[in-house]
Amino acid sequence: MASRLLHRLRHALASDGPGEAAASPEAEQFPESSELEDDDAEGLSSRLSGTLSFTSAEDDPDDEDEDDEAGPDSPPSGDGTSGEDAERSPPPDGQRGSQLLARQLQDFWKKSRNTLVPQRLLFEVTSANVVKDPPSKYVLYTLAVIGPGPPDRQPAQISRRYSDFERLHRNLQRQFRGPMAAISFPRKRLRRNFTAETIARRSRAFEQFLGHLQAVPELRQAPDLHDFFVLPELRRAQSLTCTGLYREALALWANAWQLQTQLGTPSGPDRPLLTLAGLAVCHQELEDPGEARACSEKALQLLGDKRPHPFLAPFLEAHVRLSWRLGLDKRQTEAQLQSLQEAGLTPVPPPSLKELLIKEVLD
Repeated sequence: MASRLLHRLRHALASDGPGEAAASPEAEQFPESSELEDDDAEGLSSRLSGTLSFTSAEDDPDDEDEDDEAGPDSPPSGDGTSGEDAERSPPPDGQRGSQLLARQLQDFWKKSRNTLVPQRLLFEVTSANVVKDPPSKYVLYTLAVIGPGPPDRQPAQISRRYSDFERLHRNLQRQFRGPMAAISFPRKRLRRNFTAETIARRSRAFEQFLGHLQAVPELRQAPDLHDFFVLPELRRAQSLTCTGLYREALALWANAWQLQTQLGTPSGPDRPLLTLAGLAVCHQELEDPGEARACSEKALQLLGDKRPHPFLAPFLEAHVRLSWRLGLDKRQTEAQLQSLQEAGLTPVPPPSLKELLIKEVLD
């Protein structure tokens, strides 16, 4: 079971000892609670040292308010911008700790390829920031999504608040009563929501919660879980692209593509295509035609012979134009585009990828 495996592995990493790497069959009963026990608080800092940095407002007079009920107009999740009033923790320590943990976990996966240990995603809260955006106040948790891959590869990241996790839990409970009955969730508190201890407890609880969801095939394929990881990133990337902030948008598109690749269960074929369109547009606007062409080529491979898909002609047109710019062979895609136009399946000229990005409604 992913939770116990992660629990044992963390203890092994924290103590630099050998530790147990494999989980027994009995571990599939979800024995751990998503809330840490009170007597576990003493060792909390040492176990999370180097992998979690967080800020707190322990002496804040508003501490009695629930973080996700403090204001009705909450900013959209997934936006890494916390405003001028965000109490941010220094990122370098958390990032270094996350990179170290990622390398150790990936080494573990390599050693366990021939065992019965399943290769699932692991989640690590690398920072937790108290965000003040009057009249609301909340904690923004940043998680690294860690999977098998090159040791030097930067993990994908998402930033979510308690209400985002709670909404996911509520939606999955409504759809999957049986599997969700065995998965616990950190309860709301009326006081001390912004103390370092509460933030650390919830950070570990969210790691366990997502790990449990990934351990159940039925839940792992749920569209709501995929939306939780990908949809906020896509919306933010789309907004930045439409306003011409291509460099900022490129990082979000790349992160969204990595998330979709790791999750492996997209809720539909259009989101990967939209992501590749965003990447191609940003690379092209940033004068990197080679990467833009590679994204178009990957999208055409995904599309295959799907006619008349609205993305097909724009990707063909982009591929032809970029190939001509790079001095590469464009005859095949040019002929394919011409056949679509002669059959009346696409206008002449077809809409551009950027036009599709602006018109696409993400829901």
